[in-house]
Amino acid sequence: MSQLPPFPDREAESHKGDFGRALLVGGSRGMTGAIALSGMAALRGGAGLVTLATPESVLDVVASFDPCYMTVPLPEYDDRPGQICAPARTKIQSLADQATCVAYGPGIGRSEGLDLLVAWLYEHLPQPLVIDADGLNGLANRPEGLRKPGGLRLIPTHPGEFRRLVGAEDFERKAAEEKSKQLAHEHGIVIVLKGHHTFVTDGKQSYHNSTGNPGLATGGTGDVLTGIITALVCQGLAPFAAAQLGVYLHGLAGDLAAEELGQAGMIASDLIQFLPDAIAKSQPISS
Repeated sequence: MSQLPPFPDREAESHKGDFGRALLVGGSRGMTGAIALSGMAALRGGAGLVTLATPESVLDVVASFDPCYMTVPLPEYDDRPGQICAPARTKIQSLADQATCVAYGPGIGRSEGLDLLVAWLYEHLPQPLVIDADGLNGLANRPEGLRKPGGLRLIPTHPGEFRRLVGAEDFERKAAEEKSKQLAHEHGIVIVLKGHHTFVTDGKQSYHNSTGNPGLATGGTGDVLTGIITALVCQGLAPFAAAQLGVYLHGLAGDLAAEELGQAGMIASDLIQFLPDAIAKSQPISS
């Protein structure tokens, strides 16, 4: 069991550049909310600058959710408007050169080209990379699986996505945790196995989360977690520490939301509303 890391300090003379640049790639027609939730969570999670790269035809919708992040259009398929096309790789790579941490996947959808894109990013992008949602489903089709990461990789996954990644029809929870430890150690990555007492491992150290409740079982909460983890990496936390603190804050925000709203009525955006309180409650009280 690893001790929970503190939230990154902020010096009095600090500026936005001190807290990193987050690049989040995702969104598609009908799933603009996913990348917007990730972006808003990255903002509330403390990233200094947040940019969302999203298909050109849905950019205005994504931009309308919050004025505090930036948006960049990506090329899309002529016959599938609203979906990023594989040639967007060049622009994503250029944007990533300026980023502290990259997240890929929220609301991105599926296509053969996107499967090839996420496989290339996994293997070649030197920046820390958080892969979520359909990014994971695309990665499951990569012949090398989770081998050959091109840099620091964080994989937040629910049980179904994890089974697809490892090519297994079913896993009991304990067996899934052992398998995630094995894979994390072999490939030098961080795996987050979401669920009751979310499990975080880099293969050398592991953490069972103590926060959260069944109200988190609603669409979009995983996108929020991706944004939080990305923001923490941007602020200098090592990948395991960022994932560990990220799942704790995510669950605590859910607990605070449930206290006020009830579990059944919670929605993913409520977590973003309660995230600042969760961050404050997670810190030691100054004397």
